[in-house]
Amino acid sequence: MKKIKRMLKIHRIFMAQEFKRMMEYKGDFIVGVIGFFLVQLSNLMFLWIIFGQIPNLAGWSVNEVVFIYGLSLIPKGIDHFFFDNLWSIGYFTVRKGDFDKYLTRPVNTLFHVLVEKIQIDALGEFIMGVALVCASVPNLHTEWDVFRILAMIFMIPFITLIFTGVKTITASVAFWTKRSGNVIYMFYTFSEFAKYPATIYNRFVQNIITYIIPFALTSYFPALFILKGENPLFNLGMPVLASAVLMGTGVLVWHRGIRAYESAGS
Repeated sequence: MKKIKRMLKIHRIFMAQEFKRMMEYKGDFIVGVIGFFLVQLSNLMFLWIIFGQIPNLAGWSVNEVVFIYGLSLIPKGIDHFFFDNLWSIGYFTVRKGDFDKYLTRPVNTLFHVLVEKIQIDALGEFIMGVALVCASVPNLHTEWDVFRILAMIFMIPFITLIFTGVKTITASVAFWTKRSGNVIYMFYTFSEFAKYPATIYNRFVQNIITYIIPFALTSYFPALFILKGENPLFNLGMPVLASAVLMGTGVLVWHRGIRAYESAGS
C-alpha cells in the first residue's frame, strides 16, 4: 500500500510540473486541440458521404458506426493523454543516451517514463469520442440497462491498456536497435482499423486486428455486446485478457531490454 501511495504521489508531482510547462505555451495547446478536432471532423464528413450513397455498412447503420468510431477514440485518447511519452523512447531517448537519467533515479523506469509527461491535445480526442458516443446513443435501437452501461465504463481502463501495451512492446525494441519509432508507428497505425466494424474487412485483416495486433478488441467487440447483447464472455472477456497479456509482455520485454541497454549518443 505504501508503494502505491508513493507512486500516486510521484504521478501527481509529474502532472503538476507538466501542466506548468504547458501553460507557458497556451497558443500551442489551443492550436493542437483545434487541429485534432478538424481532423476528426473531416473523418466524420467522409462517413456521412459514404452513408449518403450506401444505407448501411456490412449491416451496420450510420449511428452504430458512429458509436464504434467514438468508442475507439475514448481509450485511445486516454492512452494518448497519459502514456504518449513512450514514443520518445522509440524515436530519440535511447538513441541519444538520454535514457541514462531514468536509471539513476530511485523510481521504476517504466513507471517514470509513463508518468513523466502528458499530451494535453489528447483531450480533443477524448472529448470527440465521448461526444460521438453520446450523440449516437439516442438513435440506436438498443435496450439500455445498468449492466450494459457499467460494462462499457468497466471496459475503458482495460482497452486503454491494449494501446499502452502495444506501445510498450514496440518502444522496448529501441533498447536493442537504438531506435524503434517507425516500429511503434507501423503497429499503432493498425488502430485506425478500430474505428469501423471489423466485418467490413477481409478475413485476413480481421484475424490480424483481433488476435495479433488486437485493436478490434478496443471498440468493435465491446460494441457487439453493448449494442446487440452478443456473446458477453468473448466480447468483454477477450479485451480484458488481451490487455493483461500485452501489458505483461510489455513489462517483460521492457526489463529484458534494459539489461541489453548500452548508453549511446555523444
